[in-house]
Amino acid sequence: MTTEHFTEPEPALRAQGLHKAYGKHKVLRGADLNVLPGQLVAVVGENGAGKSTLLKALAGTLPVDRGEIELAGALGYCPQDPVLNGNLTVEQHLRFFAAAHRLTNLGRGHQLVSSLGYEQYRTARAGELSGGTRQKLNLTLALLHDPDVLLLDEPYQGFDWETYLRFWDLVDDLRARGKAVVIITHLVFEQDRFDALADLTDGRLTPRSASKEDSNAGA
Repeated sequence: MTTEHFTEPEPALRAQGLHKAYGKHKVLRGADLNVLPGQLVAVVGENGAGKSTLLKALAGTLPVDRGEIELAGALGYCPQDPVLNGNLTVEQHLRFFAAAHRLTNLGRGHQLVSSLGYEQYRTARAGELSGGTRQKLNLTLALLHDPDVLLLDEPYQGFDWETYLRFWDLVDDLRARGKAVVIITHLVFEQDRFDALADLTDGRLTPRSASKEDSNAGA
């Protein structure tokens, strides 16, 4: 008789003891976060709690005062405010970002545009798009290179209901393919969609359960 030993996979994202202050205002006070491959985690907090600061730190666009961040694989980052060139079309954005990531074709980008339902705007300039469609492009660019770790800051802001559902279909596909996904939000309407939730309060992350029972209790 043999005994099999199962070891937990290494985190795709590991953050330990993150501290960040703006002058005397301490935003992060030792925040810790581990996300496994194929895991979907929500970071929840009130407006002004430091959620975007945390995500920028995890993405490497904002240096922390103290702490360590480790990533396994490629990173995709979707900030809350789209960083787009209003004079470029959707297709030109795809080509520009594909070149930046050294992708040989736009197959992935066109698939994402179709999945999010905005094919008719491929030749439209970003400056002419509605806020919701700009956010679709923002998300598409973050996913274009099929990253291993995806950081999303209020990703469905401005989405209509159909696009909101399409978004979750995309997330389900990412999880099934072993991607680690972190979603920043101030409200969680469907807690059972997540594998784990963490409250950002007083600059620290506190894990809490993500279950249908919890979601129903808060309804």
